[in-house]
Amino acid sequence: SPVAAMSNILRLGDVVPDFTQDSSKGTINFHEYIGDGWCVFFSHPADFTPVCTTELGAVARFSEEFAKRNVKVLALSVDSAESHGKWISDINETQGVTVDYPIVADVDRKIADAYGMVSPNAPDTLAGKLTIRSVFIIDPNKKLRLMMTYPASTGRSFPEILRVIDSLQLTDTKKVATPANWQLGEECVILPTVNNDAAKELFPQGWNEVKPYLRLVKF
Repeated sequence: SPVAAMSNILRLGDVVPDFTQDSSKGTINFHEYIGDGWCVFFSHPADFTPVCTTELGAVARFSEEFAKRNVKVLALSVDSAESHGKWISDINETQGVTVDYPIVADVDRKIADAYGMVSPNAPDTLAGKLTIRSVFIIDPNKKLRLMMTYPASTGRSFPEILRVIDSLQLTDTKKVATPANWQLGEECVILPTVNNDAAKELFPQGWNEVKPYLRLVKF
């Protein structure tokens, strides 16, 4: 039933399913791979596909940005690890990069099913035979902090994924939230649960009170 199906959907704050699977860099145990850092886990419809090739190249270009945020990257495609290795050679050649992160092989689609990466009714997925473009941001506690789903026809914005990681890492340690289009270093919003007396202790630099519920602070 629809209600029973909903019970299997991953939700924010859930511990993500662990798995042990072959990859372009050998066997991966997912929770061990994450370790005590963060992870961006993202799926691709298939190997040797044009949009995916540009996405994997883009992630390789951002490798230093992910590393300085203590983020590991893991990709997934429904083809074999041997196929992934050949595809990586193409990606490196056509995108002018070195893909140094693993691509998980999910030939039996068990991971895709566990993570809800299959949408049979979505266009361009061959009635669910190909995965959609899913992105999961996972924290050091192995908990799901963000999930985004793109159609197969649209490549992902990895600067946006980095922006969300910056927001999550900041708001985990400060009693703030980040407003629309926020970038690291810009003003944040003091949480409504923090009264002004507490705010004086937390934010001695002061803040800009636009409204009692809209207090902007910069670090």
